[in-house]
Amino acid sequence: MRARIDQERPAGAWTRMPQRAGDRFVWDATATLEALGSAAVALWVWEPERDRLSLTGAVRPLGLAPLAPECSSAAILALSLPQDRATTEDVLRVQEPGSEIAARVRMRGGDTCIWRGVWLEEGVRAAGIIAPETKFAASERDVLTGLLDRKSFVARARERLQSPGSYDLVVADLDRLRRLNEALGHERADLVLAALGSRLATAFPPEAVLARVGEDEFAVLSPAGPAPDPSETVRDALERPLRVAGFDIHPTLSIGAVKAEGGADAPEAAELLRRAELAVEAAKSAGRGGAAAYGRALETDGLSRLALEADLRGAVARGEIVPYFQPVVRLSTGAISGFEALARWRHPRRGLISPDEFLPLCDEMGLLSALGAAMMETAAGQLAQWRRSHRAAGDLSVSVNLSTGELDRPHLVADVARILAETGLPRGALKLEITESDIMRDPERAAVTLHALRSAGAAISLDDFGTGFSSLSYLTRLPFDMLKIDRYFVRTMGANEGSAKIVRSVVNLGRELSLEVVAEGVENAAMARALLDLGCDYGQGFGYAPALSAQEAEVYLNEAYVDGVAPVKARG
Repeated sequence: MRARIDQERPAGAWTRMPQRAGDRFVWDATATLEALGSAAVALWVWEPERDRLSLTGAVRPLGLAPLAPECSSAAILALSLPQDRATTEDVLRVQEPGSEIAARVRMRGGDTCIWRGVWLEEGVRAAGIIAPETKFAASERDVLTGLLDRKSFVARARERLQSPGSYDLVVADLDRLRRLNEALGHERADLVLAALGSRLATAFPPEAVLARVGEDEFAVLSPAGPAPDPSETVRDALERPLRVAGFDIHPTLSIGAVKAEGGADAPEAAELLRRAELAVEAAKSAGRGGAAAYGRALETDGLSRLALEADLRGAVARGEIVPYFQPVVRLSTGAISGFEALARWRHPRRGLISPDEFLPLCDEMGLLSALGAAMMETAAGQLAQWRRSHRAAGDLSVSVNLSTGELDRPHLVADVARILAETGLPRGALKLEITESDIMRDPERAAVTLHALRSAGAAISLDDFGTGFSSLSYLTRLPFDMLKIDRYFVRTMGANEGSAKIVRSVVNLGRELSLEVVAEGVENAAMARALLDLGCDYGQGFGYAPALSAQEAEVYLNEAYVDGVAPVKARG
């Protein structure tokens, strides 16, 4: 449905309509608002140039009262549930005039709503309506997968739970769907979701209730029994590799589960689904491919997460998130070649917080670019200080990860040139690491930016090589200086012939293209020797040292200089 709003009328014009035009009655502002409130519908106008979203109508029942009558984009992103913030960003993203908007968004304290609208003028204004999801429900089936949609799943689950017995409700969230969309495009990513829906349908018997309950979420309600755990059934069915449009995709899932007893005292199906989704969030906090069961403690964890989000907003500006330095060692000599700067949050009350806990929040809150800029400046400054004051640090480099989307940061190249000029670091001393997925979002644009960064004096490293969705063709077209082998292949190469072949191939590829190769995940001296035998240039991992504070890294640097080599564990 396209919102029919006069393109010549300025935002807020719905409050200035005449009461009569001749003998024809025209709605006035009060009548309009009363009608909208009775229908549980709100109107919105988004003006990106002013960063202003205007709302009127039934804002309170829709959970939008904190945003009305006007708010910024940051405010609506903060009110959106974390798993729906990417969708909210899509609503706010400028599109061509006439482009329609249709999105399903959940707000804190409100029900799931459908945002429908249209872009009226290029980059100037979009407008439309917001209504509860139930107002738009025309079918009980998800169009993409053929499974039940969320509303129908809740209704069907409610009916099923009226029968006595034990039940398992499982929600599986597809990890990195946003990366898939960016790397493959939405149409190809939709093919992945459709294939996963088909696999799920064939993995369970007819009595199971199956649905796609979110953009990247699938749900299953099945009777509990001696049969295999439904969480494992879901994982076994959906995590098998699949090939889409010439790309090999290896899906991973974060899974949440909750148990329930059916019958007269059965819990409400919507509440069970909420609990399972809360467990999914707990699973995701442990990294990709995690699993968690619902427990009362998760309710407290949810409140703690809100508090953590509030603290995170000012943490970068306050200097609480700082670089820790993991040594990179030249395998042929055992000498320290440099460090990789890894973000760590020194929280004033909670102590050192794991990056797995706060980096996903930074991504959801749009803070990664600011964090990346701060990390680059601090890490380069620390390296410059070491090079000036320690003879052992004369040829050291420091690597900094470019976060998702940071290649598009407006002043990235200028910042790199300024930092190198201010610190006096030579060309190549600052290495910028980027993943395959970030490059494949827009390869042509990435090529322009990477060439500019290299011209500014930075070295370019391709991180986690072998885990992306791209081909090898871009390696000859983009200005890489270094390849980094993902730690999974390094850690498993001793027991997995496939991993060993991948490591060997990457090392040979680097040699043929005159690129240096770094192996991540080196855990002991045996791994280091095996990589050296293959011709790998550098090693990095817990076998040498974990990420160290600046003070600890300085001590490590001095000890390695005195000993002549970086210490490496015999076992790990």
